[in-house]
Amino acid sequence: MRRLVERLVAPFAVDRRVLALAGARMADGIGNSFLIIVIPLYVTSGVVGGTAFGLGESMIIGLVLSLFGFLNSSFQPATGRLSDRIGRRKPFILVGLAGLAMTNVAYVFAETYVSLLVIRGLQGVSVAFIIPSSVALVNELATTGDRGGNMGVYNTFRLVGFGAGPAVAGAVVSRGPYALPGGAVIDGFDAAFYIATITATISYVMVTVLVSDPESTAANAGADLSIPILDRSGTNLLDPVFTLGVASLFMATAIALFATIQPQVNARLEQGSTWFGLQFAAFIIAQVALQTPIGRACDRYGRRPFIVVGMLLLVPTTLVQGFLFSSVLMFLARLFQGIAAAMVFAPSLALVGDLAGPGESGSKLSVLTMAFGYGIALGPLSSGALVGYGFEVPFVFGTSLAVLGVVLVYTQVEETLETTASVPVVGSD
Repeated sequence: MRRLVERLVAPFAVDRRVLALAGARMADGIGNSFLIIVIPLYVTSGVVGGTAFGLGESMIIGLVLSLFGFLNSSFQPATGRLSDRIGRRKPFILVGLAGLAMTNVAYVFAETYVSLLVIRGLQGVSVAFIIPSSVALVNELATTGDRGGNMGVYNTFRLVGFGAGPAVAGAVVSRGPYALPGGAVIDGFDAAFYIATITATISYVMVTVLVSDPESTAANAGADLSIPILDRSGTNLLDPVFTLGVASLFMATAIALFATIQPQVNARLEQGSTWFGLQFAAFIIAQVALQTPIGRACDRYGRRPFIVVGMLLLVPTTLVQGFLFSSVLMFLARLFQGIAAAMVFAPSLALVGDLAGPGESGSKLSVLTMAFGYGIALGPLSSGALVGYGFEVPFVFGTSLAVLGVVLVYTQVEETLETTASVPVVGSD
């Protein structure tokens, strides 16, 4: 098994544990993203019922889906800080994956709206154990010279999983029921929930067998793990980690504006749902294609130039979406918006990793992951509230945030290392 993993690692030029962790996150990402498609269908199927608190089905769906993001983002600083205190990452990842597997199978037995809310909330807390610990582990297994490349590989695999789940989830549900050996039959919803459980279990096994904490993590557990707002060095007004967190919040908000206004987009462009799906996927396609090469490039040429250029590119690619009348041009705008985000995210993670002291990775990096999660939740809420004032208004709002992000990054974030390419030791421990 170990030799096989090392052969698979060679083309990616990363520590074998980073690739194993990336593969594990791809597996659980497939199952978790399944639920983005399956849960709305489940709520409207008539299988679940009970008290809806006077809310309609669409609002219940919104609550179930948004609760995950809210709890996930809110708990990340606490779990990241706790993993720093204890000096271990792997146990936190395993706790989260075990929780994810158990809650996935719990959907099979959910019959009320309340039970769906409880299960989805527990999933949000479970994933809050996984994300900061995973990113911190990648950071600690990397070196200054290859941190960007490692973050890029990790994010690429994670995004492949996240993009693959929705692509097949609807088909799994619609093609049910399924006959199992022994004469048992399960419907399409149960099949989807079992698949999500299996992928989380596969991820758990991969982390158990193939991933380990570096010895330095336990030895260097940090003492002061607070995240300051103001720059303690006095060089700038704002702390660079806090600044990058705010920029990530603005970026995520801008890119998530598109998600919840499908009817308005399709009506304006006179297109069907297929075109909208392609436009939505264009962002992920750019991310998957560019995360790794951009991560490696920022190891050689520096983090800050990519972050600044990415935030700059985010401005026109967000604004133009509010004024287009062509499906093809909207696809291209989303594609270039994905390029902008790829230029920001992996280099930002790498830069915060450079800034994190020994035993601080979980706390520092959780600022970015938390901010990104809040932005993904804030974007759809913003577009839903603003689109009634005009189709272009949400995108003007997102553009304003992007401009502010450019100013913050350009004035408050500095390069922290002399960029020199290094060749990592493949398969090293």
